[in-house]
Amino acid sequence: MSRQFFRFALAAFAAGVVLAHAPALAADAAKGKAAFMKYGCWQCHGTEGQGSAITSAGKVLAPDPLPLETFAAFVRSTDRAMPPYSELALPPADLADIHAYLSSIPKAKDYKTIPLLNQ
Repeated sequence: MSRQFFRFALAAFAAGVVLAHAPALAADAAKGKAAFMKYGCWQCHGTEGQGSAITSAGKVLAPDPLPLETFAAFVRSTDRAMPPYSELALPPADLADIHAYLSSIPKAKDYKTIPLLNQ
């Protein structure tokens, strides 16, 4: 193979990788928070993905959500208590934004770092 062909193939592969992950790169946490509320995710998972303390219906989603591909596959095909959300019901861009929102939620502070709790 010629070097030119190899360079072209490598450039095409790199472009494919970037374009395949474009929704994830363009995801917006602020839009994701709005979508999380709009689609009713908060009703079971809490407003910050913390899950439900009352029922086991809403699992903990944040911080550290599943990787986007795994998260999307579950949301699209779940057969558990949560109904599956098709791309017609929840567009891919909104799902990526929701994932970005969940990823943006910081971990809870260690109680030892809160002065009032250490008195």
